Amino acid sequence: MSARPPVFRFAPSPNGRLHLGHAYSALLNAEMAGRMHGRLLVRIEDIDPTRCRPDLAEAMLADLRWLGLRFEEPVRRQSDHLAAYAAALASLQARGLVYPCLCSRREIAQASIGRDPDGAPLYPGTCRGRADVAERVAAGTPHAWRLDMRAARAACPEPLCVDTADAAGTPGRRPADPERWGDAVLGRKDVPTSYHLAVVLDDAAQGVTHVVRGQDLEAATDLHRLLQRLLGLPSPRYHHHALLRDPDGEKLAKSRGSPSLADLRAQGVTADDIRRQLGFP
Repeated sequence: MSARPPVFRFAPSPNGRLHLGHAYSALLNAEMAGRMHGRLLVRIEDIDPTRCRPDLAEAMLADLRWLGLRFEEPVRRQSDHLAAYAAALASLQARGLVYPCLCSRREIAQASIGRDPDGAPLYPGTCRGRADVAERVAAGTPHAWRLDMRAARAACPEPLCVDTADAAGTPGRRPADPERWGDAVLGRKDVPTSYHLAVVLDDAAQGVTHVVRGQDLEAATDLHRLLQRLLGLPSPRYHHHALLRDPDGEKLAKSRGSPSLADLRAQGVTADDIRRQLGFP
């Protein structure tokens, strides 16, 4: 029986237009998939109901096609799979691995015990075992669901490692340190999941074997490895590429007003120009 081809995915969030940083990541996924005779998927990560818009999702797909990418249809949209995420969260609840959190952002910032790898206040576990939480949740008080890191590590005490690959596909391995994320949110107050939970479930559901994404998500992989182990999911091989930066040294970002591919296209820049600029033939 022949081995299954590797599966790559590019997974943007439709809360703005694609920029050159996205183009680099998408083209690198396509280049590695082509070189390894693999499949290329696109996934729309649209769990945020306040920032993600269907028109932006369609614009992203149009930008990718304009760049010359060929990916499999239909494209998976996270908003179509909230029930699956809720079921996984419920399984963690049943095992006592998550707990409800009633704290506001201000309360978390005031009680913080440090910073997580993203620079956000590290949650001190205020609601873990708090006496009034169950009653308030039953009364309908909005709440998030947080991973109980101590319980999770007790359920998964063995050392964790991340399987890696360089740009040439050469395999490697490094140790994972999920504890630095503390009691991370796995279910938001407005949706029954978070980025961390949804992404590991999606990668498993789509049979993704290689995750190629920016270095800004490298630390998150440690938490993802723990979730994969807790949920009995396979682990892809990870490659985290360097980020494109502006003249001030800041990473390109929609929130910073980095020029979009649509802006560049309107200025007469061609897809071939962008591919050459980013180092792709």
